Amino acid sequence: MIAHKKEFYGGVGLMAIFIVVLIFIFMPIYKGQNGLDYLDALYNSISKGSAYYIPILNKEAEEFRGHTVNVNIAMVSDEQAAQSRTLFEKSEAMAKVSGATVQVSGDLGKILQNALVDADHMYLNDGQKVSGKYGYDEKRVLFNWWAALEAMDKDLKKQKLFKEAKLVSTTKKKAVEPSYNYYRIEPQRISDRYGIVIFSLIFYVVYTLWYGFAIMFMFEGWGMKLEH
Repeated sequence: MIAHKKEFYGGVGLMAIFIVVLIFIFMPIYKGQNGLDYLDALYNSISKGSAYYIPILNKEAEEFRGHTVNVNIAMVSDEQAAQSRTLFEKSEAMAKVSGATVQVSGDLGKILQNALVDADHMYLNDGQKVSGKYGYDEKRVLFNWWAALEAMDKDLKKQKLFKEAKLVSTTKKKAVEPSYNYYRIEPQRISDRYGIVIFSLIFYVVYTLWYGFAIMFMFEGWGMKLEH
C-alpha cells in the first residue's frame, strides 16, 4: 500500500532516470569505450604523468658507481634465471646461473642504471628497444627486472647492506613497477584535462546522491520511516 503517492512516484522517476543514465554509461559511445573504460584510461594517463621518478633515481644510482656487490638471486624457474642473467651481463656484471639461482658480482650503480634505462624505454612506450636488447618480450624483461631486484633486496639485507638494499627496493617500486604497469599508456597532465576531471568528480557525487534520494523517496512513499 502506497502511503504517499507523490513521494513514491517521484522516487520512481528519479530511479528511472538513474537507470537510463547507467545504461548510457555502459554503452561504447566514445571510440569503442564505455564511460567507465574512458575515465579509467583518463585517470591512468594522468597518474602516469605524475609517476616519473627515473631521472632522480638515476642520480642516486650514480653515487653507487664503483660499488661492487655480490648477491645470490633466487628466481622462480630455470628459464627465468637464464633470461635474467642477460640483464646483469648487459650491466657489465658477472652472472652465473645454477638452476633457478643467479650468482651476480658487479657494480651496483651500473646494474641499477641499466635497469633504469630499460624502465625509461618502457615508460616512454618504446618497448622495441628493450626486446631488441635482450631478444625476448619487453614486458617479460621488465618483469624479470622486478623479480631480480626483489631478490637482490632480500639478499643485500641479509648481508646488512641496508643502504644498497633501500636503493634497489626504491628502483623496483618507483621505476620498474610504474613502467611495467603504465606501458603503452600515454601520459597526460591534469592541467590539460581539468575540465573533464572536475566534471567527472561532480557527476560522481551528484549521481550517487541522485540514487540515494530515489531510494529514500520510494521508501518514504511506501510509508517507511527511520525512527530512533
